[in-house]
Amino acid sequence: MARRPLLGGASAIGVQAGKIRLDKQVFWISLLLVAIICVPVVIAPERGKLVLDGILGFLTGKFGWLYLWFAVVVAGVLVWLAASRYGRVKFGGPDDKPEFSTVSWLGMIFTSAIGGGIMYWGIIEWAYYYNDPPQQMAPRSIEAAHWSATYPMFHWGFTAWGLFCLPALALTYAYHVRKRGSLRLSEACRGVIGDRADGWLGRMIDVLFIFGLIGAAGTSLGLEVPVVSEGVATLFPIEKGLLLDIGIIVVWTALFGVSVFLGLQKGLKRLADVNVWLSFGLGAFILIVGPTVFLIDTFTNSVGLLLQNFVEMSFYTDPVGGSGFEEDWTVFYWGWWISYAPFVGLFVAKISKGRTIRGMIGAMCLAGSAGCWLAFTLLGNTALFYELNKIVPVADIVRNQGDTPAIFAVLQALPWGTVAVIAFIVLLVLFLATTLDSSAYTMAAVASKELPRDAHPARWHRVFWAVVLATVSIVLMYAGGLEALQTLSILTAFPLIFVLGLVMVSFRRWLIADVKEQERSGDVVEPVAEEEPELVGDRPGSGS
Repeated sequence: MARRPLLGGASAIGVQAGKIRLDKQVFWISLLLVAIICVPVVIAPERGKLVLDGILGFLTGKFGWLYLWFAVVVAGVLVWLAASRYGRVKFGGPDDKPEFSTVSWLGMIFTSAIGGGIMYWGIIEWAYYYNDPPQQMAPRSIEAAHWSATYPMFHWGFTAWGLFCLPALALTYAYHVRKRGSLRLSEACRGVIGDRADGWLGRMIDVLFIFGLIGAAGTSLGLEVPVVSEGVATLFPIEKGLLLDIGIIVVWTALFGVSVFLGLQKGLKRLADVNVWLSFGLGAFILIVGPTVFLIDTFTNSVGLLLQNFVEMSFYTDPVGGSGFEEDWTVFYWGWWISYAPFVGLFVAKISKGRTIRGMIGAMCLAGSAGCWLAFTLLGNTALFYELNKIVPVADIVRNQGDTPAIFAVLQALPWGTVAVIAFIVLLVLFLATTLDSSAYTMAAVASKELPRDAHPARWHRVFWAVVLATVSIVLMYAGGLEALQTLSILTAFPLIFVLGLVMVSFRRWLIADVKEQERSGDVVEPVAEEEPELVGDRPGSGS
């Protein structure tokens, strides 16, 4: 089976002191589920991994079509929303203004949804498609090279961001328009399940969310720690091993603590801004000193291939050839985005007051896709150029030595390769620091009872979940259970398909009912006057 990629990273939300009650049912059941799965995997990693892989193989083999169809339906619903009159609906009151500048808002959304994963997989994902291409292409052929640069743009493009956008829209609407008192996935289902959102059904939905996020974020942290360790050992005379890995996690946790202390405006927003501008700096460096014409030509060719074949790629199952490509990659990817989607939605809901439905769809599906495409164009196409011109045998290194050696072989082959390695490590550290922060915030929010609009989960509660994430990643990293937990997080996407189906129906019911009520009362939905985007800085008084 192909090596599966991981997301990483996200932005976080500041803390405001206040006595917020703990939801003991969600809190303890979530911890119990984690223990039930993780402890056996640690005790008998091989057997546990085989069982989980068997379940995963059954789901992707028998229900892969469900993942594909769900992703297409979500994309269709978002197109309808953006094109309809509902696209003008504003999150909040008529006089509510966006809390953050457009650039900061986009930066926080991007880091919440993608983070370190784009840095890791942006360099070497194409190599997997080049070695084992779809549609019975010859491995390492010219055709395989073209498609290896195109498929990452598909898997990290419109459809993936659409899966993120759906719960973000519903949760933002529930929080800022319907004025629900808590940030929970179950709240976004209230339009269908009604008061059962306050009972056992709502609790199970929220437990499922926390359970999946622990697996997803904990695995991301565990995967990317060795990458940073490799980079540090490359730059300094430090021996790789357990102590270095733990030291890196301690540094990440310290950055998380600083963000908690400074809060949303001074902590996380600025961290997201630094991520964005440093990413642009690294990208500009690669574009200037790298194979510029090849990067632009390959990007142009890939966009053409993607647009011409988008429908076929969206429904590709290879029932006759039986290559398993769609199970290893497309079905896996849609499952991974689904497992992360509620987490992204909770965060985006908190920072999107004053925005519109159409604006959020554009920001996530268009701007988010563009950011990912830019990363794959600069990082991945540079690596592809080195492979085709026999500068660095990237595909061979990935197959024979693994991902991390291939990543640093590409970076070191750049002019001023040491500078590129340093910038890459700094970016990865910043992205993963925000992973701890944002993941801990959302889990603490879900495990809290009524969360007042201007309050945030207690610091101890956020730190507790951050410690859980770090502990899970460290233990499983050395127990051989990382792949098992990764598989587990994907399995949670299967029931989440049905939960997000409830979210979609609930959101539609709310929109139709509220707009009809406005029309009956004479308060017809009018276009929202959009202010000029502020490209730099924040609005006066925004707390910067």
